This record gives sequence, C-alpha cells and structure tokens, in this order.
Amino acid sequence: MLNQFSRTQLLLGRAAIERLSGCRVAVFGIGGVGGYVCEALVRSGVGAFDLIDDDQVCLTNLNRQIIATRKTVGRYKAEVMRERMLEINPQADIRVHKCFVLPENVDAFPFGEYDYAVDAVDTVSAKLCLAVKAKQAGVPLISAMGAGNKLDPGRFRISDIAKTHTCPLARVMRRELKKRGIGVLKVIWSDEVPIRPIEDMSISCRTHCICPPGAKHKCTERRDIPGSTAFVPAVAGLMIAGEVIRDLTAGCPREA
Repeated sequence: MLNQFSRTQLLLGRAAIERLSGCRVAVFGIGGVGGYVCEALVRSGVGAFDLIDDDQVCLTNLNRQIIATRKTVGRYKAEVMRERMLEINPQADIRVHKCFVLPENVDAFPFGEYDYAVDAVDTVSAKLCLAVKAKQAGVPLISAMGAGNKLDPGRFRISDIAKTHTCPLARVMRRELKKRGIGVLKVIWSDEVPIRPIEDMSISCRTHCICPPGAKHKCTERRDIPGSTAFVPAVAGLMIAGEVIRDLTAGCPREA
C-alpha cells in the first residue's frame, strides 16, 4: 500500500521498513549534527526515539541547525525537534529528556531499550561515558568528532576511531578510550585541518552573549566558540543517519 515510506521501500525493501519501524534510536545532542540525524531517521521510517538535550535554541543557531527559526529561538531544542518529527510521522514514539548526558546520570538512560545510539554531543567527558555505557549495554554507537571550524564537507568519512588522524578531538578520544579499555568505536570524522576562527569580538558570543533570558547554559561558559556553516554539520548528520539505517537494516531481504 502506498505510504510516506514507499520511495524508501523501493530501495530497501519491505522487511527493512518493517525493521526500522520497530527500532528505537537515542540521539544525544540535538544541535547542528544531531538535528539532521533526527530529521533523516524519522523520514526513513525509524519508529521510536529518545532525544537528549538541555539547550535552548539561540539566534546564532539559525546558521546551521534545522530546528532553529525565528519562531523557535528560546525554546528547548529537544521539544522543538520532537514537534517537527511528529509533523513528519505522527505515529513516531518520541521521548524527550531535557538534560545533558553526564558521567553521573548516564546510567539513568534506558540503554537496554535502544537499538542504536548516536553521540552528537560536544564534550569529551560525555562522549567517553556514552562509549563506555554503550559497550557495557551492547548497543551500537556512532560518535561524531569535530564538525566546527571546518569548511569542506567532502572530507568527512566514517571508520573505526583507530583509523582517524588530523582531528584533534579524535586524538583525545583515542587516548582516553584506551585508558578505559575501549579499542573500537565507530566515528565520523574529517581529515580537514581545523581553521582558526577570526578573532572579532564585535560578533563573538564571548562578549556579546544573546542566549535567551533565563537560559541555563550560556555560550559565555564555553571554553571555545567555534565557527560553523550551514553545510558542514548537516552533511555529518546525514552521513551518520545513513550509517545507522544501513546497520539497522543489514541482512534484511529485498523482495524481487
């Protein structure tokens, strides 16, 4: 029967669509990368999600985040993403966690219910605790390395973290994962040398923070304010979504 996933079914087959509809994917971080992951996964037929983020949409997010519009500035990203996803697929089961994943709360997330987890968060500590928890739970995880301060989306690739080079975040992650006995982690990374942002204080969040009044997390608290574009994090997010779909549907037969 013709439905909103019919075009996808023409490529993947009925079994894959049925498989995706029964899967739950957790997306940690609903920003420039994570937002596009959610967008592509719900359009591909994934039936259930956990969205984890405690940030609110900021004016400076409009240059790259799919949920950021003038109307959504000041609203919680995970809630805005949920509304958008339900407009695409009203049958989707979407749970929102308005918090950041931290070493002290990672055990509260129901990893036993996840078929896949996506790490699109910014901090090394959160990435490490997700990698450890996913390994303990036996849940497939893909982790996004740095997408800021880059201009060439064609330099992204997906591999095990052991094969990464050039990326400063991946270098730190390799070292810290080794300390924790983790030698394998699927990541998306770029071999583009990060560009140093222009030091223009007149347009810097460091001195001109415009976070919504009452925001719990202000950009002035960040150590670095990276430059970003509309196309680099979007490509990373879409590549992650493609990898998740391929992994979840691996082995599903395509009818003639």
